[in-house]
Amino acid sequence: MRKLYFFLLVTASWVLQAQVIRGTVVDDASNDPIPGAVVTIQGSPIQSVTDFDGNFELRGMVPGLYNVAVGFIGYEGKTQFEVQVTQAKPAIVNFRLREALQVLDEVVISTQQQFKQEAQSPVSVQSIGINEIQRNPGGNQDISKVIQSLPGVASGVAFRNDLIIRGGGPNENRFFLDGIEIPAINHFATQGASGGPVGMINVNFIRDVDFYTSAFAAQRGNSLSSIMEINLKDGRTDKTGGIFQVGASEVGLTLDGPINKKTTYLASIRRSYLQFLFKAIGLPFLPTYNDYQFKVKHNFNRNNQLTILSLGAYDVSVLNTDQNETPEQRYILNYLPEYDQWNYSIGAKYTHFGPGGITNIVLSRFMLNNESYKFENNNRDLDQLLNYASQEIENKFRLEHQVKKSRWESMVGFGLEQAKYNTQTLDKRLPGGFILDYSTDAIYYKANAFANWVGRFADDRLKVSLGLRTDIVDFNESTRNPLNQLSPRIALSYNLNENWTLDGNYGRYFQLPPYTALGYVGTDGDNSDLTFIQAEHFVAGTTQYWPWNAKTSVEGFYKRYSNYPFLLRDSISLATVGGDFGVIGNQLATASSDGRAYGLELTYQQKLYKGLFGIAAITLVRSEFQDIQGDYVPSSWDNGLIATFTFGKRFGKNYEIGVQYQHLGGAPYTPFDLEKTATIYNWDVLGRGIPNYSLLNTERLGEFDRLNVRIDKKWFLKKVNIDLYFDLQNALAYKVAGPDFIDVVRDGDGNPVINPDKPWQYQTTTLPNVNGGTVLPSVGFIFEF
Repeated sequence: MRKLYFFLLVTASWVLQAQVIRGTVVDDASNDPIPGAVVTIQGSPIQSVTDFDGNFELRGMVPGLYNVAVGFIGYEGKTQFEVQVTQAKPAIVNFRLREALQVLDEVVISTQQQFKQEAQSPVSVQSIGINEIQRNPGGNQDISKVIQSLPGVASGVAFRNDLIIRGGGPNENRFFLDGIEIPAINHFATQGASGGPVGMINVNFIRDVDFYTSAFAAQRGNSLSSIMEINLKDGRTDKTGGIFQVGASEVGLTLDGPINKKTTYLASIRRSYLQFLFKAIGLPFLPTYNDYQFKVKHNFNRNNQLTILSLGAYDVSVLNTDQNETPEQRYILNYLPEYDQWNYSIGAKYTHFGPGGITNIVLSRFMLNNESYKFENNNRDLDQLLNYASQEIENKFRLEHQVKKSRWESMVGFGLEQAKYNTQTLDKRLPGGFILDYSTDAIYYKANAFANWVGRFADDRLKVSLGLRTDIVDFNESTRNPLNQLSPRIALSYNLNENWTLDGNYGRYFQLPPYTALGYVGTDGDNSDLTFIQAEHFVAGTTQYWPWNAKTSVEGFYKRYSNYPFLLRDSISLATVGGDFGVIGNQLATASSDGRAYGLELTYQQKLYKGLFGIAAITLVRSEFQDIQGDYVPSSWDNGLIATFTFGKRFGKNYEIGVQYQHLGGAPYTPFDLEKTATIYNWDVLGRGIPNYSLLNTERLGEFDRLNVRIDKKWFLKKVNIDLYFDLQNALAYKVAGPDFIDVVRDGDGNPVINPDKPWQYQTTTLPNVNGGTVLPSVGFIFEF
């Protein structure tokens, strides 16, 4: 009797500690439940079988990370890597299975099936889960920084989130949350591009991310280099929970839970405390950023769903004029303007699963308000050198209808858009006395149509995807002609054996120049002759899948650009700018610049296996665009060699260590024009060096290396989870010297000294320009309840 009592006591204790994974398994085409599917924990005897409604429940795990696999006869199996099991809440994993072309007598999940695959995008795609994002060394919970560890992706300067994809510019990328386009994902965004210093998206909302650097789906347009599909999780259905988080630069609160039986929500707010840190260490500018995010999902019934989401930010940067003791502080204060920027995106997606296929209806709106200003000597009583105010508004509608069969699938759809752009621009900070003083209030109407077909042949060994898209805008005669923007896409994938594929892709993609360029109206003319930028992609590669949850891939790529705006005042292509703050593209331009980028990528990706995980990516790339003579010269993104190695290990007692090593080849840069910079008028209005574009990108920065380390310790308590982490960026204090800044010699009162030999110029000196060299430790705290 005592033995029985002891057994029951131990069993009760184990059940109390053992946690739950719940979810559903449904047919990908019809959304109907799949009863009888077998759900297992990889490497464990624990398993479950779905009930009549497709629901399953796994028990018997202790807190930790698990790979969950599902299989059913007549369907292709799937694996969800790194499902976090805790005591505080059940883990939710939902599977959508595609009907198999070959029906086997038993459930088999091949290594290839464990990785996410799409026939229309067999190349140039990487998928990462939420745990890979959160624990990325040096990533600081920022999705843009995490993406920089993937193949083909280069970063710009250390304090920005620009995505440089396969030698393309930072304005060539598009972002989607649950299929709804989000034009701005960074705080203090560069208008006309996509970068900024800090990401807006709360990673606690993310389920996983699919990142495409080519082979774009036909329903995705207006992009030349990448598409980022960010898939969000749903809110909790059992009760309201949340996460309180303190990071390196911000504090935030996330809540999620049920509104009623059919509706769930996620909501968050964040605020930075950078302004206090910057003031404490004596920096001459004080940035503050705030953001919010929410998602509401309502299930009318099994076949009808509605998702509403929004993301917004308010960012302010003011000058700290009290910090002017050093030459470096005075230099920054002399040229840097103050910023006031806000933006929001809001959208709704209705999904209907019917006997004839899946229909998505998407409505969205985006608005950006961007203001910046600068006064002579930072004194508001003196001459105003910059007064910039601009708004961008986009209202979008998209309809998609998709049919999925075992041997083929198709998608057709169309989109309608209205875009508004207005600006009041006064900018005296230009060389030679040129002044920008103009206003624009423009409305553009856009439309697009697309179709895609995928076929499976030779017992599913050969997959063929054919796509076609066109876009029109009522900007001018060229952009109104749909034949000018005809965008064919073809992708092929052939299985040499169960775990080895040969893949290829060709696509012609189009992107509208930024509104800042389309809406330019100056005394020197307007940009009414601009047209869509075109990029042709040629990609070929091969992938080998390994039984230890890994894959190795090799890809070669070639991109051919045409009709890029050539900026006449600076005599450079728009493709070579965008990696700095402010506004780009607002000057006279012609659609006359061509370019090319080509290279080779080698990737090894290790999903969680016996506590190990990581990714190694090596990219060889060349990027060239035409100069004013029509000769091809290196672009600003011609890094040559990009290598990133990110690996980690889970240890006992919920310790985890991750290490990341990054190597970035030296990027080209344009030297300063000392004569123009020293001219009294130029310096008084601009306050910084003027590039000599006749020597466009003739110099190179040194190579840059960086080592990041992160250590996590987690506690899984009965009602709460705690994650305490230590993140060390640039652990070995690597640094690279850039071109020296040009400054003026000042007298005892701080006034510039005139050059006695050239009285139209100031005397000049230089200031060192060093990127890196500083070890950046930070401690973060995540409290989940």
